[in-house]
Amino acid sequence: MMRALPAIGAAIAAVTVLALVAGCSSSSASGNDDALSQSSQSAVGAPAPGAKQVVAPPIGAKFDYQLGGAYPVPPGVQVVSRDSTASPAAGVYNICYVNAFQAQPGTESWWKANHPDLLLTDTDGTPVIDKDWNEQLLDVSTDAKRAALAKVEYAWIDACAAKGFQATEGDNLDSYQRSNGRLDASQAVAFATLLAQHAHADGLAVGQKNTTELLDHREQIGFDFAVAEQCGATGECDQYATAYAGRVFDIEYDDAGFAKACQASKSGMYGMSVIRRDRDVSPAGSPKYVYRQCP
Repeated sequence: MMRALPAIGAAIAAVTVLALVAGCSSSSASGNDDALSQSSQSAVGAPAPGAKQVVAPPIGAKFDYQLGGAYPVPPGVQVVSRDSTASPAAGVYNICYVNAFQAQPGTESWWKANHPDLLLTDTDGTPVIDKDWNEQLLDVSTDAKRAALAKVEYAWIDACAAKGFQATEGDNLDSYQRSNGRLDASQAVAFATLLAQHAHADGLAVGQKNTTELLDHREQIGFDFAVAEQCGATGECDQYATAYAGRVFDIEYDDAGFAKACQASKSGMYGMSVIRRDRDVSPAGSPKYVYRQCP
């Protein structure tokens, strides 16, 4: 799995404080919505009493993925994903990135000091690590641990809403596949469902991040769209596009995958947005910065 690494993971505690202070504030998203065609967006069901209306991202919108650092939105872009520690961009639809199933780099000491029992370990107490990104997995194995983790992450989601984001994407839904058998798909589904329910109550749409294996559970969980990485390279774009009626935002990290995803989008997957980014999703101005849209 290729996953972009947000720039300021260590700000987790500050985000939690912000959420607790600002969680009662309403999301100021109307200015961004005004810049988008209302015909390209859709409300996600009727809100429950006291809940805010959830609006899914526009279909076919030009997209940018700015997890490595925020920068001015490229011309024509209508949807952008940024780390939860960043501020939303003005005039576009904003998706808030949260590392939902693994400990963000730089936050290990915070987790150990505050919630050591919520970090996944093997039977001998050895931390279970995603070796690709050097992140310890969070322990979603029981109802009690999922409830405790949810309380932590609800604060992050509240902060996203208070800042004015319109949606959230929870990364590492597939971490159970890297858990040395300590976690399974049903536990990931149960935890993702808790987070999606809370995000919807906050008025946020919810994106499925990767993990085609769980597409059949998308309605049970409450996903409204997908953020896919390298579906062109893996040949999975058609699965996402079919499941989400084209409301898919795909990021490719090499030219071959980008070409395949662009061809797939042209061949009838209406609405799938495809971009080419550098693997570090570097901000504009960086020597490594790459950003291209399908021709």
